Amino acid sequence: MNYPLFLARRLSLSSGGKKKAPAVSVAIAAVAIAVAVMLVSIAIVLGFKKEIRDKVVGFNSHISVYVSPTTPDEDNIVTLTPTLKQKLSELPFIKDYSVQAALPAILKTPSDFKGVYLKGLNDNATADFIRSNTVEGEIVDFNLDKNKGKIAISQNAARQLGLKVGDKIDVYFISDDLRVRRMKIVAIFNSHFDQYDNLFVYGPMSLVQKMGNIGTDQGTSLQIFTDDFDKVDSYTHLLQQHLNEATAGGELFRLYRTDNVLQQGAGYFNWLSLLDMNVVVVLVLMMVVGCITLVSGMLIIIIEKKSFIGIMKALGAPTSKVRKVFVYLALRIALVGMIIGNLVALAFIFIQGKTHFLPLDAESYYIDFVPVSISWTSILLLNLGVIVVTYLVLILPSRFVAGFSPAETMRND
Repeated sequence: MNYPLFLARRLSLSSGGKKKAPAVSVAIAAVAIAVAVMLVSIAIVLGFKKEIRDKVVGFNSHISVYVSPTTPDEDNIVTLTPTLKQKLSELPFIKDYSVQAALPAILKTPSDFKGVYLKGLNDNATADFIRSNTVEGEIVDFNLDKNKGKIAISQNAARQLGLKVGDKIDVYFISDDLRVRRMKIVAIFNSHFDQYDNLFVYGPMSLVQKMGNIGTDQGTSLQIFTDDFDKVDSYTHLLQQHLNEATAGGELFRLYRTDNVLQQGAGYFNWLSLLDMNVVVVLVLMMVVGCITLVSGMLIIIIEKKSFIGIMKALGAPTSKVRKVFVYLALRIALVGMIIGNLVALAFIFIQGKTHFLPLDAESYYIDFVPVSISWTSILLLNLGVIVVTYLVLILPSRFVAGFSPAETMRND
């Protein structure tokens, strides 16, 4: 029978009364706060990564494919030929692909103008992303004939040009010659990514292709979505190799260049990597605070339970067994604190995820609320790590038990 564990479960944590000793309450509170802070920190970083990643992907896609002209006279238009479709279908990690076309344009009002790129909105993923960031109006199906003269602009562009939903504006397209179309604004979006918001306007893909004098299966790039974002770099290398082999084998007659979202949004992802270091610092500090408080509480409990130690030694219990009693007792305190900390953290994460009651400065953080995301794997690993570290830390102060003499403790009592 493991009697140290049995005694640790039965031993009272009170200090001469029915209430828990102050040291025990402080230790429980410290562990609860430390665990809650660590879990919330991880949830916030994961939330930031998810939000930033989704926004960068929404404006780009996982992988982009471009034509690399080999002569000055060769164009850079990507044509989605049957052979190219077949080559893309041969790669199992490619989930979806479509041509993307963007054309330089000028938004002109009677008093002002703004240079942008008009991108054709022809895939569900991009449409859903712009729709999720729409603040006024509604994203319509630009493929329908009745919506051929409609566009969606950013809130920054609307503010600069003094426009609102329902207004009409002259759009000058810059290609081989200058063409103008009068377009109606049906939606205004705001992603808080000024780098993209100031650059892109979305409209019918057919209009962009017509103004750019390209066919229905042609565009300025090919956007590809894969089955695993975390493998984008390796997928990009595999796709480039696959296209190069097809070109060398005479199956494709153009040279293609690949790029991915990690390279296109490198500035944002480098910023996110700095958050990882901040989380490591928070985890270490909270672990140190929790362990110090727990060790202090354990030493106080040992002193208060000196008569118990004397009785156990007088009955022949080895010092190692008595030490285990107090290690298990401290772990019992830690587990109570961990449960409280987990409940508090999960409650905060759930409420923040639903209500976004904690705001952020979007100009500094690209998001106007504190994002959170739950990773059950991270929660499990963190709790296991806390238990292991706590156990290892408690072994050393438990040696304090060896300094108690059974004769002295029983004589003092």
